[in-house]
Amino acid sequence: MTERIKGVLSPVVTPFNADYSPDTVRFARQCKWLLANDVGLAVFGTNSEANSISVDERMKLLDGLVEAGVDPKRMMPGTGCSAITDSVRLTAHAVKLGAAGVLMLPPFYYKGVSDEGLFRNYAEIIERVADPRLQIYLYHIPPVSQVPITLKLIERLLKAYPKNVAGIKDSSGDWSNTKAVLDNFAKEGFDVYPGSETFLLAALRNGGVGCISATANVNPAAIANLYKKWQTPEADDLQKQLDAVRSTFAKYPMIPALKQAVAHWSGDAGWAKLRPPLVELTQEQTQGLLNDLEALRFDMPGLKN
Repeated sequence: MTERIKGVLSPVVTPFNADYSPDTVRFARQCKWLLANDVGLAVFGTNSEANSISVDERMKLLDGLVEAGVDPKRMMPGTGCSAITDSVRLTAHAVKLGAAGVLMLPPFYYKGVSDEGLFRNYAEIIERVADPRLQIYLYHIPPVSQVPITLKLIERLLKAYPKNVAGIKDSSGDWSNTKAVLDNFAKEGFDVYPGSETFLLAALRNGGVGCISATANVNPAAIANLYKKWQTPEADDLQKQLDAVRSTFAKYPMIPALKQAVAHWSGDAGWAKLRPPLVELTQEQTQGLLNDLEALRFDMPGLKN
């Protein structure tokens, strides 16, 4: 069995051209910068604006990364869509390219759906992809999707598909839920990633395998450093430093703030562009963000082209 992806991963922000088409060249460059800072690639996550990007566009971006020499074993692309057929198509493509795993949202349009319905969704995708290399990481993000991944659903999926259901990203923001998943499943080899570095140290101390975090887009080396040093005496101080940066970005709309930071430190103003319905930070917000980050002596070394 191929060794699973672990550590810190970034839901990589997606660059757009003037006509809102994804920019494969800048995307590959950004991914290589993250990899150089020991951060893996959870492309097409929430902060990638994934649900504003079509299946065809995501497949083209994946192809572009592989063609640019990015190792697919460092990738966990988001492939969960509202339509089973879209999820199957995108997932099969990622597996064919050699991705280490896929991060899979539940179908998120209908609310109040049952565990039975969600089980059927995931089961159908697994059966249709029909590839032993498939490694699914469930994506629990109820603040956005309003469709939770329950402990009972995880248990049922693991029992039915132990070779394909590999782990979960918990973006609930609720440590008690992350802890419950860790306590129930981590010892069974189910890989648990909190959705923020805020919980990275606590998760690692309780059997977690890393984190998949928005701010890994902009603070990759520091987050990866805590992952490496979580068992050292300095770990708690390193966590506090990460929390200060995270809380700064959290004061602003997250995706526009991340892109504005990339635009500023890369010297490429085009990075600030978002695909509607999302919009860029206002001039006042941009200045506030940069002032706040300057006060922390924040930097993104090696990003400038």
